[in-house]
Amino acid sequence: MAGPGLSREAKNFRREGKSGPGCEDNKSEGRPERPRLLMNKESVWDYPRPPRAEPTSKRIRVYFGGELVADTSRAVRVLETSHPPVYYIPREDVRSEFLKPGTGRSFCEFKGSASYWSLEVNGKIAEDAAWSYESPSRGYELIRGCLAFYASKADECFVDEERVQPQPGSFYGGWVTSDIVGPFKGIPGSAGW
Repeated sequence: MAGPGLSREAKNFRREGKSGPGCEDNKSEGRPERPRLLMNKESVWDYPRPPRAEPTSKRIRVYFGGELVADTSRAVRVLETSHPPVYYIPREDVRSEFLKPGTGRSFCEFKGSASYWSLEVNGKIAEDAAWSYESPSRGYELIRGCLAFYASKADECFVDEERVQPQPGSFYGGWVTSDIVGPFKGIPGSAGW
């Protein structure tokens, strides 16, 4: 993301994944060029920062330990520059008997403090498999109390009928589907994006 002290020209170069004057080896640091959009595809580089929360009617499902843990058509997706969407599922659409308070805690400069949840299903455990914002910052009220699951810690996650891939890396929780194009934050060399 372009910093506040950069000129408009420099910000546009960075937004488009180009090297500016004096930055000839920017690509060698791993920042790829911005992808050209294909029909019916969303580029994560067009998502806003700060992130935007928006309702979606797509069917969102999470499976773990042989059980359907969450199923909703009332999710909220959060879109942030360089990240695939994160889907927040209303608590009423998550099977609470499989949830246990987790040990993780984190803070997002935009959404606030997150609490973590572990899954325990049929003797199988996934520590800190989901997170929620119980008292999110202003502007993110839509995700209050909803749960977002790490696709990497579930057995399977689906958006409509498509099985998702987890966002690269172990920290971020975005869901990658065929209608989303990256490159995505989390791949090796993306720490400075």
